[in-house]
Amino acid sequence: MSQTLTSRESDALLKTLKERFEENVNRHESLKWEDVFEKLKAQPEKLWSLHRMEETGGEPDVVDYDSTTDTYTFYDCSAESPKGRRSLCYDKQALLSNPKARPKNNIVDVAEEMGIEILDNIQYRQLQELGIFDAKSSSWLKTPDRIRSLGGAIFGDYRYDEVFIYHNSAISYYVSRGFRGLLKL
Repeated sequence: MSQTLTSRESDALLKTLKERFEENVNRHESLKWEDVFEKLKAQPEKLWSLHRMEETGGEPDVVDYDSTTDTYTFYDCSAESPKGRRSLCYDKQALLSNPKARPKNNIVDVAEEMGIEILDNIQYRQLQELGIFDAKSSSWLKTPDRIRSLGGAIFGDYRYDEVFIYHNSAISYYVSRGFRGLLKL
């Protein structure tokens, strides 16, 4: 898959990102679209990753700016876990250890192919401070090595007015569980 966008794809994505940015000011109150736009134009490879986030249903939006490093952070901000990234197990080890009922892929490889990072539990809780996410779905989260070495993986969701972080076998996959990513530029 080519990691460059046509000018038409770039223009359409930038229009979508600008509209989302303007519709969700609460996620980035002190930021200006013009500054984000300049960073995006200077890093076309990041634009490709944002395009992949968008086309898989993630609805990426700016959620943070670090003035020390001059870095903007985009999170998947879709109300539910991105539909184009569901029914995946956690990683390749889990994928290969399930020969009978193997999912089509795993979140670690998909995130790497997209050029994004998987949200960890702290980032997931930060996202939940911006709204209600995963009220009907759940999202795999970056799992600490000590948990993964025991065969587990973690995921989060929002139920009963609370954010929950749970555990599951890494080989598990569900139609309502995907993963949320982040991209820094």
